[in-house]
Amino acid sequence: MSETASKAYGAPDAGRWKALVFIALAQLMVVLDATIVNIALPSAQQDLGISDGNRQWVVTAYALAFGGLLLFGGRIADLWGRKRAFVIGLTGFAAASALGGAATTGAMMFGARALQGVFGALLAPAALSLLAVMFTDAKERAKAFGIYGAIAGGGGAVGFILGGVLTEYQDWRWTFFVNIPFAIVAAAGAYFVIREPEGGRNRSPLDIPGVLLSTLGLVSLVYGFTRAESDGWGDSVTVSLFVASAVLLLAFVLTEARVKAPLLPLRVVTDRNRGGVYLSLGLAIIAMFGTFLFLTYYLQVVKGYSPIRTGFAFLPMIAGMITGSTQIGTRLMTRVAPRLLMGPGFLVAAAGMFLLTQLEIGSSYASLVLPSMLLLGLGMGTAFMPAMSLATQGVEPRDAGVASAMVNTSQQVGGAIGTALLNTIAASATTAYIKDHIATATTKPQRQLVQLEGMVHGYTNAIWFAVGILVLAAVIAVTFVSAGRPGSTTVTGSGSGEGVEDEVAVPVVAH
Repeated sequence: MSETASKAYGAPDAGRWKALVFIALAQLMVVLDATIVNIALPSAQQDLGISDGNRQWVVTAYALAFGGLLLFGGRIADLWGRKRAFVIGLTGFAAASALGGAATTGAMMFGARALQGVFGALLAPAALSLLAVMFTDAKERAKAFGIYGAIAGGGGAVGFILGGVLTEYQDWRWTFFVNIPFAIVAAAGAYFVIREPEGGRNRSPLDIPGVLLSTLGLVSLVYGFTRAESDGWGDSVTVSLFVASAVLLLAFVLTEARVKAPLLPLRVVTDRNRGGVYLSLGLAIIAMFGTFLFLTYYLQVVKGYSPIRTGFAFLPMIAGMITGSTQIGTRLMTRVAPRLLMGPGFLVAAAGMFLLTQLEIGSSYASLVLPSMLLLGLGMGTAFMPAMSLATQGVEPRDAGVASAMVNTSQQVGGAIGTALLNTIAASATTAYIKDHIATATTKPQRQLVQLEGMVHGYTNAIWFAVGILVLAAVIAVTFVSAGRPGSTTVTGSGSGEGVEDEVAVPVVAH
């Protein structure tokens, strides 16, 4: 291990478990925000007079800023220090949330959401990289990432519950204001408790061309998928965005290979294990986000559930994720290779997804939706936990922030792709079904029944694709992720290119 790494991974900080509470709280706030606003969107749209054409910007403004600036945010965390970036990110996120809750116009709401995305892009990689540099013992790291993985996976579903409760019993504005106490507690705790290890900063000058190319490339990619969902894949603007994204991201890779102090050192992503993690995680998120959307619509539109009842219907998935991450993943991570948790985890989730392909209008929640959610949660929790940990293992401390940002980037881009791709597949299948069956429906109730059957047919068609995507994620995890269990072997890590060997799973103190 390099001298820098050894110095940075000195004696473990005594307050690291207290610090984990505040890091987890901040992560929960960011993940909650991705779904909590969706539940409140109809009420906010009506109050602020936002048109149907513009309402997507409440979600899109956040996604574009968050997804586009993640790599930059990760690099800033490496430059400024993760603790400082973490506290600034929390403070800014709270201020942006207050602005969103107080919004009086659509433009004010869009601006607040974009600001939330900016500060979220600083906060998220800082949180994950703090874990990476604070927890260095294999067993402790397994527990810490187990908790973090459960929150990262299950927080979105918690957002449905909290969004439903706040919208139904309070006001949509509280879906923004609720972030403020979260942020204040997490920032105060971080300020007094977190002690970031010394020697892990990356003080190289900022790679401005890399920042511009990566931000514009990622924004074009995320916006391209958002446009595809609303305007179609053949739309000229959509196609132009995808072409621009490909050109910009290719130019980014070429730039990073040549500049002296790159924004994203290619050693971070070309490592076989980390590359496998980023790719398989992104694919799993594609499957998950689309399914969240379909289940929400199925329960509310087809089954007639209220927003709050829909939120509670997701509880089994949260329970499964917590169990898979903190019990199965944490207990086995120090005993088996990560791929033996990730591959089977994604396959268990695929089995849960397969059950959902059997959905019909009259399907029972207890006999079909409940077991599928449990399997999805168990599988994702088991796979996410080692994936989150492995994504930052073997990385030099100076690269921890940008390596963490890559995890968030794969999730953010995966979410945008999943929502657009699976929604498009579902919509096409629904349209075809209704066209084929509407002629035989002569009464209004029959026509309504055909409409509902068409919706469910569209969902199940898209879910079949999600099953295939999860199986592909499992294959990639088993094929690419070759790391042994923590401390069992060493491979050439992502050092400075001088043949420095890092522990595969965890940098250990005694060398």
